[in-house]
Amino acid sequence: MRYSSQVKPISYLKANAAEVFADIVERREPMVITQNGEAKVVLQDVASYEETQETLALLKILALGNQDVAAGKVKPMADVVARLRAKRSAV
Repeated sequence: MRYSSQVKPISYLKANAAEVFADIVERREPMVITQNGEAKVVLQDVASYEETQETLALLKILALGNQDVAAGKVKPMADVVARLRAKRSAV
């Protein structure tokens, strides 16, 4: 995705806020807002933001799992299955 077409100055946002919001929600693409020629904020629709946060959470879980594997904090699958079966039969 190219953000160059979605870069607008803050004055454009001020003058066209409702249109900008509708466009962001419809296209589901973020918009970069500049102030004094510098990128300052990114506007994004809520659904896309939530998806991004969920993706980041999953990536964090994967990274933590990889750290555990690298640190040797693993158990053979057969041991885990046996333990789960033992717990299940105890209930």
